[in-house]
Amino acid sequence: MSPGDAAQEAFAAFLLRLRSAGIASRELLAAFEATPRRDFVPADWRDAAWSSRMIPIECGEAIEGADLQAMVIDALGIEPGNRVLEIGTGSGYTAAVMAHLAGKVSTVERYRTLAEQARHRFEALAIANVSVRHADGSQGLPGEGPFERIVVWTAFETLPRSFADQLASGGTMIAAIGAPEERQILTRLTKVGSRFDRVDLGHVRLQPAIPGVAMKL
Repeated sequence: MSPGDAAQEAFAAFLLRLRSAGIASRELLAAFEATPRRDFVPADWRDAAWSSRMIPIECGEAIEGADLQAMVIDALGIEPGNRVLEIGTGSGYTAAVMAHLAGKVSTVERYRTLAEQARHRFEALAIANVSVRHADGSQGLPGEGPFERIVVWTAFETLPRSFADQLASGGTMIAAIGAPEERQILTRLTKVGSRFDRVDLGHVRLQPAIPGVAMKL
């Protein structure tokens, strides 16, 4: 089997897993098909690009498996024209997928190396509606909202109230809640007035939110 055939087979298996999980949005599936995931993972891991396992990347970080990424983006319910805030750019893959669904994506990364690599990938793919920020995203982007959708790829020990003012009325945020040494609850929060309606989506193990930016990487 050629590398191209193997990649197509892996992608087809990924689509079957999504349908089994009840994820069938045509727009979302088209966004995944239009975003070359192999370009966002290290060369040694390209055969596992469409797997459900976490994949290590630079700076000692890792990106979530394709299945979890798809579930989170689907749960966000991104609509055309939405402003999306992402905390934790990683390789840039999820921001690239969301760019096909949203009006604009602002993605924040604490590691300069990852932020620059993601920016180069977006430029190579002519993705113009994503802005990458090398910054401390532990409190979001104060003063730059409101955002209709927020996704955070780290975990908070308690409900992250600092994001409330950055989320538009009726907007949706997805974040993991729980202690770093335990399984956390992946939570969808919908802003209703001054409160959040909460729906728990499942359990995950994500790194805790770390204030500040990396000093060396």
